[in-house]
Amino acid sequence: MTRTSTPNASLRDAIDRSFVERLAQDCAFAAKSEMMFSGDELAPHWKSFFEQSLRAHHGLRSGVEAADSPESVESFRARLLELNATVQRRVADNGITYNVYSDASSQARPWSLDLLPMIVPQHEWQSIERGVLQRVHLLNDVLNDVYGAQTLVKRGLLPTAIVKAHPRYLRPAHGIAPPGGTHLHITGFDLARGADGTWWIISQRTDAPSGLGYLLENRMIVSRLFPDAFRELRIERVLEAYKGLMSSLASHSKVSSPHIVLLTPGPFNETYFEHVYLARYLGLTLAEGGDLVVRNERVWLKTIKGLSPVDVILRRLDDDFLDPLELRSDSALGIPGLIQAYRAGNVVLANAPGSAWLESSAVLAFLPRIADALYGEAMSLPSIATWWCGEQSAMQSMLPALESLVIKPTYSDRARRFVPVTGHSLSERERKQWVARIARKPENFVAQAYLPLSRTPTFDTGGSGSVLGSRAAMLRVYAISDGVGQWRVLPGGLARVAPPGKEIVSMYRGGSSADVWAVTGRVREDRAPLSSMLTPIRTHQSGIGITSRAAENLFWLGRYTERLDNSTRLARITLEALAS
Repeated sequence: MTRTSTPNASLRDAIDRSFVERLAQDCAFAAKSEMMFSGDELAPHWKSFFEQSLRAHHGLRSGVEAADSPESVESFRARLLELNATVQRRVADNGITYNVYSDASSQARPWSLDLLPMIVPQHEWQSIERGVLQRVHLLNDVLNDVYGAQTLVKRGLLPTAIVKAHPRYLRPAHGIAPPGGTHLHITGFDLARGADGTWWIISQRTDAPSGLGYLLENRMIVSRLFPDAFRELRIERVLEAYKGLMSSLASHSKVSSPHIVLLTPGPFNETYFEHVYLARYLGLTLAEGGDLVVRNERVWLKTIKGLSPVDVILRRLDDDFLDPLELRSDSALGIPGLIQAYRAGNVVLANAPGSAWLESSAVLAFLPRIADALYGEAMSLPSIATWWCGEQSAMQSMLPALESLVIKPTYSDRARRFVPVTGHSLSERERKQWVARIARKPENFVAQAYLPLSRTPTFDTGGSGSVLGSRAAMLRVYAISDGVGQWRVLPGGLARVAPPGKEIVSMYRGGSSADVWAVTGRVREDRAPLSSMLTPIRTHQSGIGITSRAAENLFWLGRYTERLDNSTRLARITLEALAS
């Protein structure tokens, strides 16, 4: 039988020949590459991505007369190099930064964004979405219980030490019922893909999860560079999720048109760019702790027009810093009396104070049995195997296998910044030291199975030009409140990519990010331009006015600018007089 070659088949063969050869060299690991389907074959969604990108490069809408020639592919590689430079230029032009506290040379680093997105096919995304929705309902129910009747502790489903000994379990929040019973308005889940293609939850972010602003910027930059591929793959846009979040926050308030404030720790926070960006995009008032004051159990914003009532606070401040009266007394970032205003039901806090306790890795070990007890069902999206060493049986079973595990802290420890330790990286002597350390205070440690991360395609630039490669990556997805007792999964996410040659994903250690394209199958047939995402979400908060702090800063900026101008004029007159 003679095989008939079609233009599409010819183009796809060219894509395979050109890109897989390089990719195969970089994927000689046990971990699974996100781009590969089987062996040396590109996954269908990646074939479609490169096919549409090649078509756009050559201006083709039908036929591929020259698109599969070697010269064409090389010119496309050069085009990718140009697009990569465009990404870096737009990051710089937009002033996207990520602050690093430990960097003595410079606090603000430019945000790192890869040219190629991480594409999650439809069947995988549906599984992730279903599992995340189940899990966020469970976590919210757990919070309602531990800050209420505490039946989970009484029934032995949660150890008392994990709850009441945890420094992020806030006793002043016990007995406070949040509006609608919603503790979690924004929840982040860090996922990793195993060698068999299974997605595992590694950790959960329930305090003030970051990334929603960076996610938006990543999407706006990358989707504009590959608009045809974005439409062909039918990628769902994220705008509706952000609109749903704003509607949900408003629905939890007692007033019809609430004043919503985004509370930031200030410009020295690592993700301050994101706070400013989200406030502008969502149409919110950006405020620091000093901009807010509590009077008669109500929260007010200090403006040049006087005090303006605040009904909802979307906080980017860690919950134990919120109120120096009832929480951390050394906090200079919070608002005295805020917890009492929250207790009185006069302000909505998103997320609710006390939700950070769920970020403990130890909690993951007990969620399956809690889900079975509460719902009679298993977790559809599994957590990575986790053992809390405070259980004698768990400690005895994990210590002999320490070499294949990762050691993490049970309780948060900001001062020492406990870095997770991989057992296989320890020497025999170091391993014995860790065994003794765990045996002394087993309740302080958690062990998790070591999972080699899958690798997402990246476009790197080296001394010889453009290189298509792959790096270890983790996926962060977000569950966003969608009304009282309801959530939706934001269609996409934030991929965090390890530095070249490394297997640990960390923005602190020079990691990068990538846009996440989720093939959801729910895309409406519309031709709205991608630039429509740039339009900020409109709210009813216009006319509130500028904060007193910002007005004062602007006043003194003007005064010192005027003084500088006068000094410059005087210096010029003096120099002219001396010269004559």
